[in-house]
Amino acid sequence: MSKSFCVAVAGATGAVGVEMVKTLEKRNFPVGKLKLLASARSAGKTVKFHGEDVVIEEMTENSFKGVDIALFSAGGDISRAYRQAVVSSGAVMIDNSSAFRMDADVPLIVPEVNPEDVKLHHGVIANPNCTTAIMLVAVAPLHRAKGLKRAVVSTYQAASGAGAKGMQELIDQTRQVLNNEPISPKAFAHRIAFSLIPHIDSFTDNGYTKEELKMLNESRKMLHLPELLLSCTSVRIPALRAHSEALNLEFSDEITPEEARAILAKAPGVTLCDDPANNLYPMPVDATEKYDVLVGRIRQDISRRDKRGLDLFVSGDQLLKGAALNAVQIAELL
Repeated sequence: MSKSFCVAVAGATGAVGVEMVKTLEKRNFPVGKLKLLASARSAGKTVKFHGEDVVIEEMTENSFKGVDIALFSAGGDISRAYRQAVVSSGAVMIDNSSAFRMDADVPLIVPEVNPEDVKLHHGVIANPNCTTAIMLVAVAPLHRAKGLKRAVVSTYQAASGAGAKGMQELIDQTRQVLNNEPISPKAFAHRIAFSLIPHIDSFTDNGYTKEELKMLNESRKMLHLPELLLSCTSVRIPALRAHSEALNLEFSDEITPEEARAILAKAPGVTLCDDPANNLYPMPVDATEKYDVLVGRIRQDISRRDKRGLDLFVSGDQLLKGAALNAVQIAELL
């Protein structure tokens, strides 16, 4: 008989937590017992899992007794507060927040990118930032073939990046704009409906936001490239779900678009979506609820005199590959 596991989902009522539960079910993860954990105000509600009602419990220090794997998507402060309780109970925490990503003793994992690092864990494994995960699924196979040196990235991030409240704000504001009603932004710094905002997370002293610097630091860690050069501009756009990114990449070796397509066609977690003549290219509406990252608009960088540069465009579901799916894939690796 195959082994089954006691799995806890912390933050079970949030946008990512809901997707984690759905993903465990869809992928038939061997769940012997499912514990759904949230704040006191959600306790007592039920969620369907394989046709059965699972009651949400209030998360406490004692919630992790007997748990094998704890999927966390409740925010960095909660993850930090419960880390010791999880690890001392013998469970492995797979954390979706930014709390531990850059800790030397915590592996940062995308299974298609650096699965071997999972062995280095001491009870905690971190999920990368959603945009980093989506980018590296496409970039890692090219890096393995040709050696990535530098990347210039622009992200086009959906409202879902700010959770359920961000998605609701986009829906509400769209209605308000169309009805000529007043708008008062809460989830975002400015109006998002029929606009875009070049501001995600807080600004740092060098003018980059924390979101933009996550792309640099997390890519360096996961690709084991401490010298990698990367500059990012992160933009919030009025799409409900799925993030997109324009990537300008420089490699150590020459690479043609044809070579890149051949590499990506075989890459796990990638769907090649690159036929501009027939208007086929990655778009968030097509990436929504898909496990794979869509990759297209692959072309030689014409600003260079050599063939070491490529431009491409990617779209991936922020709630799935950028969060819930990646966490469940890490659990599968374990």
